[in-house]
Amino acid sequence: MLGWCWSWIPRRYIICFLCFLAMMISYIMRFCLSIAITEMVRSHHKNSSYIAPGTCPYDDLDPANSVPKDRGEFTWSEETQGIVLSSFFWGYVVTQVPGGLLAERIGGKYTLAGAILVPAICSLLTPLAARQGVWYLVGLRIIMGFGQGFVYPSLNALLAKWAPVEERGRLGTLVFAGANFGNIVSNLLSGLLLSWTEGMWSILFYLYGGAALFWLWMWSMYGYSRPEDHPGLSTSERKYLEKYSAQVHMQTKLPPTPWRGILTSVPLWGLVVAQIGHDWGLFTIITDLPKYMKSVMHFSIAQTGVRAALPYVAMCVVALFAGGLVDFLLAKKLTTITVSRKIFTTVASLGPAVGIVGASYAECDKQTVTLFFILGMGLMGFFYPSLKVNCLDLSPNYAGTVMALVNGIGAISGIITPYLVGLLITDNTMEQWRSVFLIAAAVLLLTNLVYVCTASGEVQPWNEPPAPVDPEAHRNAQSHWEEVKKRRHELKMNASQWK
Repeated sequence: MLGWCWSWIPRRYIICFLCFLAMMISYIMRFCLSIAITEMVRSHHKNSSYIAPGTCPYDDLDPANSVPKDRGEFTWSEETQGIVLSSFFWGYVVTQVPGGLLAERIGGKYTLAGAILVPAICSLLTPLAARQGVWYLVGLRIIMGFGQGFVYPSLNALLAKWAPVEERGRLGTLVFAGANFGNIVSNLLSGLLLSWTEGMWSILFYLYGGAALFWLWMWSMYGYSRPEDHPGLSTSERKYLEKYSAQVHMQTKLPPTPWRGILTSVPLWGLVVAQIGHDWGLFTIITDLPKYMKSVMHFSIAQTGVRAALPYVAMCVVALFAGGLVDFLLAKKLTTITVSRKIFTTVASLGPAVGIVGASYAECDKQTVTLFFILGMGLMGFFYPSLKVNCLDLSPNYAGTVMALVNGIGAISGIITPYLVGLLITDNTMEQWRSVFLIAAAVLLLTNLVYVCTASGEVQPWNEPPAPVDPEAHRNAQSHWEEVKKRRHELKMNASQWK
């Protein structure tokens, strides 16, 4: 039935939609712990209605609902919570480059399947690991990170095959917007479930792990690494994608990765720096916004889930708009790829910096704080049709490896930020959180400046490997050269005898 429903849709759109779902599910499993941990950990104050200095008062309209019930099972310190939240990235950083190399060699279909299967199993085991001890949970999160390190390289390897240049903005935005939808579900649905079930946090991990296994079944049925592998591709779509492959010099069998060219590429290192800044700002918000809203703003768990989801709703809307806009600008030749990437990335850095700093100075005005977060994170949606697809611009052939390098180094921010936040917010006061947001804003702006000075949207010379040498032609050329040298020697001898 599903195959009949999809029969009239171009296959590249189906592949990209499944990739969107993979990205969404991976982000749900990755970050649902950020809101679950607010119910897993017991308050440090015996009186749950205690208002700590430097935090906001509870909602006077309905104190019974606004004062949180302390249902936590664990007594982890802020520093320990920071270790738990950052441990995912310890494994995530390690498997980025191997994931890119493997995706290019065996195909993105298989590496993406593994990247969802491993976290799904880890998600299902999370409640058991947490109750065994905090270090069991840390170890499980590291393994989940190992698995999810293959996600971005696999998606870029797939997009390099399935997303033509003139559709790259829209299709790339669609796929990577799955991260935002994942954050929406992770916050909104998780907050409501925790409220309805009175803090039964374990249900989140069972639900999301099961959803990942269902996606895996769909991917095994309808996912393909390359257009030439797809048996249901129409003749017109096949020719269209073959034309695109020829246009960007796509190789069917790649020679060894040109590491020297990659590691000495200035535009690539500018992209790495920008990714570090983006990830620093994004992971600060994704990982710690639920905690800020509950511990400092004193929202209920349901309010925290809804309000923490709204910035990602805005980001999704802006990302889809920006993806269409950049394709329109390029189609009309109103700007070059390089200029569009720089402008859109600047908006995606400046907007969040202003938004999170504004939210920190709005203090206890809950509506204004929410609006600032929505504005700032919404403008971060310009990142998807710019920075996120820039790897495809630089090297369609080695997009998986390039994305792995960029994403892997950028993800170091995910290791640093949760632990740094745990060190800075020892008392969970407004002033301590303001320091967190000011640091994030500074990193966003400084890294964007580096990107503007170094970025490029052009295919790099190392993308196209040198043509292989024909052994027969090489032998003929060598034989011809030997004949030339022999003839020269004979001429010299004749000239000597004539003298």
